Amino acid sequence: MLKISNLHASINGKKILKGLNLEVKKGEVHAIMGPNGSGKSTLASVITGREIFEVNDGEILLDGKSILDLAPEQRAREGIFLAFQYPVEIPGVSITNFMKAAITEQRKHKGLEPLAPSEFLKMIKEKKALVEMEAKLDNRAVNEGFSGGEKKKNEVFQMAMLQPKLAILDETDSGLDIDALRIVANGVNKLKNEDNAFLVITHYQRLLDYIVPDVVHVLYNGKIVKTGGKELALLLEEKGYDWIKKEVDQD
Repeated sequence: MLKISNLHASINGKKILKGLNLEVKKGEVHAIMGPNGSGKSTLASVITGREIFEVNDGEILLDGKSILDLAPEQRAREGIFLAFQYPVEIPGVSITNFMKAAITEQRKHKGLEPLAPSEFLKMIKEKKALVEMEAKLDNRAVNEGFSGGEKKKNEVFQMAMLQPKLAILDETDSGLDIDALRIVANGVNKLKNEDNAFLVITHYQRLLDYIVPDVVHVLYNGKIVKTGGKELALLLEEKGYDWIKKEVDQD
C-alpha cells in the first residue's frame, strides 16, 4: 500500500529525513518509535503533504502511484488520514457539519452521490458509539473547549467516518489518561481490517499494549535504523534510546 524509498526531506534548509525507507502493506499496523528530533512527526507531515517541508530526494507511493505532486487535500481524498498530536480548534463549525462536508467531498471524489440525511445520521450514531463519544459533542464547534481526551476521541471518530486506506496516528497517546487511551485504542482496533493500514507514531511502549503492531521501526537521525516485532518496543522500554544511539554510532 505505502512504499517510501530513499526519502530525504528538509525544512528551512535543515535536513530532517536522510534516506528513509519504509513499506507498509494492507492489513498491517506499523509503529514508528524514536527519540525527540529523530524525524517522526516530519515523516507524518511529509506523507500528508505539509507544505513547509521540502522533499529533496526519494519517492512516496500509495498503491503504486506517486503522491509527491498531490496537495494535502488531494492526498486525503486518495485515502490518507492524519490524527494530529495537537488537534486544532475550528470555531463556529460544528462536528456534524464538518463531517458532512468531508464525507460529501470524499464521495464526490469517488463519483458517488451525497449520503441521504437519514443515512448520514445513522452513520454518525454508529461511529460515535465506536469511540464512546458523548452525544453532547455533536453540535459543538470542532475541538473548541474539548479536553485532551475528547480531542483525541474526535480524531478517531473522524477516522471512523472517513474510513481511510492509510491512517497515521502522530503521538495520539500524548496527554491521555489510561481510560482515554483505552477508548482511543479500542476504536483503532475495531477499524483495522485487511484493506487498510495504520502507521502509529509514539515515544512510549504503553500505547502498543493496546494497539498491537505487526512491525516496530526505530527512527533515529532521519533514518529507520532498526526493525522488529513488538518485542523491540519492549526492549526500548527497558534499555531506552541511548542503547540505539550507541549501537548506531558504533556502526
